[in-house]
Amino acid sequence: MEKIFFTVVILLISMVCFSQYEYRDGNRIGISFGVNQFTLNTNNFETKPGTGWSGGLSMRGNYYNDWDMVYAMQFSENNFSVATNSGFITEDTNYKLASAQISLMISYKIVENHLSIETGPLVQINGKLDVEDGKENNIISGTTLIAKDIVGISQFNFYPVIGITAGVRHVRLNVSYQYGLNNMLGNLNDQNLGYNFKGNPGIVTGNLIVYL
Repeated sequence: MEKIFFTVVILLISMVCFSQYEYRDGNRIGISFGVNQFTLNTNNFETKPGTGWSGGLSMRGNYYNDWDMVYAMQFSENNFSVATNSGFITEDTNYKLASAQISLMISYKIVENHLSIETGPLVQINGKLDVEDGKENNIISGTTLIAKDIVGISQFNFYPVIGITAGVRHVRLNVSYQYGLNNMLGNLNDQNLGYNFKGNPGIVTGNLIVYL
């Protein structure tokens, strides 16, 4: 995750420098924190969404007439669970996914400083999945896999995002939905586990943004 952190920081600095050049008079730096609900959409095993947290920085600048451009960097902890068996007991095994995200959004101002809608691309860099302690050797229900077999997921994903932001000039709430286009489980197909893995993440995020 240290490589991910430094890569994202360098990219954020580059974006901020560019935005300072383009929008000297209209930039606003935002500090965001909030919660997310992560869902892994797959037919390979049974999953349940979980609640995690997120936090980061953003830069909102005037683009053209009623349009803003929003650059953002965010760090997240995403959670979900998988149905597993431990002996004769069926129980959910929780997974955590640490990630860093960079997005570039175009924002249409419905009401200046109060209401806008955003859309654009988001790139996410993942670490490996972290399995709940003590359940690493649980058998994933309906398979011959154990819980720790599926931790080596793909480390890159691309999300189209749509969201809405509402509030006042310096404090706003943003709610967005992200759907991962890449196969998040694709790396598992190279590990000779005997299954054709396919899974796409979906994330609902709610953030409180404080503009400086």
